Amino acid sequence: MDKIDLNLIKLLEENARYPLKKLAEEVFLSSPAVSARIEKLERTGVIIGYSAKVNQLELGYNITAFINLAMSPKQKTEFYPFIADCPNVLECNCVTGNYSMLIKVAYRTTVELDTFIGHLQKFGNTETQIVFSTPVDPRGIQIQINE
Repeated sequence: MDKIDLNLIKLLEENARYPLKKLAEEVFLSSPAVSARIEKLERTGVIIGYSAKVNQLELGYNITAFINLAMSPKQKTEFYPFIADCPNVLECNCVTGNYSMLIKVAYRTTVELDTFIGHLQKFGNTETQIVFSTPVDPRGIQIQINE
């Protein structure tokens, strides 16, 4: 991967809907060359998908929370399919420390959140933090391109 690939990744993280022509102008290549590079980045698994950023508040999801879950490693085979099927789970990470899972969720109400936490507790103890504000929105890796 060279500087041009890194620059393309940076541009696509900024806006995945940039036209090929704009990307080509930014990296000083032809549109077909840029297209070939993007296809290679997708084929090799560097670029794994494209998505839209959505304002959850506008959709009525007013509660964002992080839930710590302490569970036994033996439960992972049952837990992983369960958590993958939960539509309000934005992210689930296996972590170190007193808790083994860190789960980010979005719900419309605290009642819905409380119900979900009740389901989670069959796997172990939980601790929940509700988000008041997000000064840094979720973002991709801030790629540094050395000139």
